[in-house]
Amino acid sequence: MKVPSFGTSLIRSLAMLGLFLVVTACMEEKRPQIVYPETDLSASPFMPIPDEVVPTGDAFGIDRHTGIYAPAADGELLEIADYLADRLQSRTGLRLPVNGSAENDIHRAIYLNTDTEKGPEDYDMYITRDSLLINAGSAAGAFMAVQTLRQILPETANDTLAEFPIWAVPTGKITDAPEFAYRGSMLDVARHFFSVEDVKKYIDIMAYYKMNVLHLGLTNDQGWRIEIKSWPLLAEVGGSTEVGGGPGGYYTQEEYKDIVAYAAEQFITIVPEVDMPGHTNAASVAYPFLNGNGKTPELYTGTRVGFSTWDARKDTVYSFIDDVVREISAITPGPYFHVGGDETHVTSQSDYIYFMERVEPIVRKYGKQMVGWDEMAIAKLDSSSIAQFWASEENAQKAVAQGMKVILSPAKKAYLDMQYDSLSPLGLHWAGYIPVDTAYQWNPVSYTAGLDRDDILGVEAPLWSETISELSELEFLAFPRLSGYAELAWSKEENRDWESYRLRLAAQAPYFRRMEINYYKSPLIPWPEMELPEPAIKD
Repeated sequence: MKVPSFGTSLIRSLAMLGLFLVVTACMEEKRPQIVYPETDLSASPFMPIPDEVVPTGDAFGIDRHTGIYAPAADGELLEIADYLADRLQSRTGLRLPVNGSAENDIHRAIYLNTDTEKGPEDYDMYITRDSLLINAGSAAGAFMAVQTLRQILPETANDTLAEFPIWAVPTGKITDAPEFAYRGSMLDVARHFFSVEDVKKYIDIMAYYKMNVLHLGLTNDQGWRIEIKSWPLLAEVGGSTEVGGGPGGYYTQEEYKDIVAYAAEQFITIVPEVDMPGHTNAASVAYPFLNGNGKTPELYTGTRVGFSTWDARKDTVYSFIDDVVREISAITPGPYFHVGGDETHVTSQSDYIYFMERVEPIVRKYGKQMVGWDEMAIAKLDSSSIAQFWASEENAQKAVAQGMKVILSPAKKAYLDMQYDSLSPLGLHWAGYIPVDTAYQWNPVSYTAGLDRDDILGVEAPLWSETISELSELEFLAFPRLSGYAELAWSKEENRDWESYRLRLAAQAPYFRRMEINYYKSPLIPWPEMELPEPAIKD
């Protein structure tokens, strides 16, 4: 790698932001001549690893004389500038002014800019002694770059360089772009219900690692977790319990919209899943006409699968589905609607195919792309539909043969609810044990025979909740493995390396501590032994 020439790109980008050029000129004489200790940008604990990192061996100081600038006419970039100011305040206690003036006594500045020639989530970051420029393809790319900046910010300030604390960010250039457009995790809130605040915390952590899709499993045999106004008993009755017989719960539509909006602020798309025609016992208890297994439905609190189904040949079932898809689609601005379609053991194949081929036009009717587990590929579906590969390579190939994209969630590699090893207190192991190295050391592009790079929409790590009922238990299964799935989905294969990854993963411990994440301290990872200071404020 050679050291880049900052000149042309930097000058062109700065020219688009005249306000901070004026500020920089005004502050020229005020800048203190600080001598930083040698720093190495390439040694930063990036997660996921960027495309290219070129260090230049100096530092950019974030202190009380640093400001943040974004084009005044770009509302999205201004929001990201405010978000960055909030995050930096949480870490440092400093409130950096956004689009301040010379009166703010600014010596150095962070600039946010967009370049429409880049992909929407692509970005470059140019870091010199006096400026830190983020040049991104869109607001989404600027947001991803901000996560990188948060990661390269040192854990502590240097209080020997000046009479006030300075956080020294290493200088250099970072060039970055995602490998896959879809980088997600699935959270099962149906087997056990998780609160709005629990989901928001999960979103915060996903955003830190540049993940951009949260798939919510809203319904299953044990619970229906979202209010449907035209069918109120779904939530009132179907949401009244959970695995083990707990109180269950559900999101009102206002609460669900709050989750969707909160995720959108961090450039995360919510994918709602209403599993059908199987995993439907809770709905059939609320409205027995739906039931198609010939048995009287009763609330179920166990963990068995495959015993429930809806009546695939009854027109009123599809009227019901139309209402459900309509109401949820109206409050979900993202492009996807997940219909499940897995483990329909008591549905005949002919009924299953008929069902999926009737449901798919309903989903498209409300402007959504249908997503389903890989079983759905046995039906003849529109090429806009998306198959989620979890079990059957043959089904994934059938999906591609119909022109569909595939989301990779192979249970043997990507299921977060699998135990780390035989001693793990939480999780299952029907797909195998998944220690941290197994979770990371696989290649999404070559994992599934018959799938080319262009067939793959992205990677998703599902977390089913049969064995967990509290946020701390959720965190134990998700972390630190989720960080690895984020890197598999974002970073190029040639940049991924287990030895590098395990060291960078160990360096996430301070972040996990600040966020009060109950992570599994895998013996495969050289976690820091020093006693970390108690976090004053969450990151």
